[in-house]
Amino acid sequence: MANPNWELKNCCNRDQVTFLVSIGVFTVVILALWRTFLLTPFKLITVFLHEASHAIACKLTCGDVEGMQVHANEGGVTQTRGGIYCCILPAGYLGSSFWGMALVLASTNLTTARIAAGCLALALFIVLFVAKNWTLRGLCIGFIIFLAVVWILQEKTSVRILRYVLLFIGICPVISSHFVE
Repeated sequence: MANPNWELKNCCNRDQVTFLVSIGVFTVVILALWRTFLLTPFKLITVFLHEASHAIACKLTCGDVEGMQVHANEGGVTQTRGGIYCCILPAGYLGSSFWGMALVLASTNLTTARIAAGCLALALFIVLFVAKNWTLRGLCIGFIIFLAVVWILQEKTSVRILRYVLLFIGICPVISSHFVE
């Protein structure tokens, strides 16, 4: 039986190191700024992912979603009718962690980052039609515009930030579900 090599020499290429360092830096920044107004839009997106997960679980268990709300105080509610309550209830935290993980994984490759950004923008657009308050509508419109600007910068300039924006957005719900509040 060979002895394990704990030196980690030549273990990671440049992109892998950049990805891991970015996760570490973003995690520290998010934890440091969590209780400030600077992260409010990202915290509201985390609430959106939480509420959207309740809605998805409701639809998957044959229920109806009557509306969703995200409030400026970082609370939210999803009104449902029918479905399997014991599946809908835990879906908020499980789903937001899942979507955060999906965005983190999608940020590892430009093609998957483009797909994830498009899917997130599409989800935000769809939610415009079930949103029951202007905070959620404004959040949807604001993040659709934000993602469009980041996408245009990615495609038309030398600014390559789409992957990092998705990574940051993806880390927020994971941090929120496990370390804060």
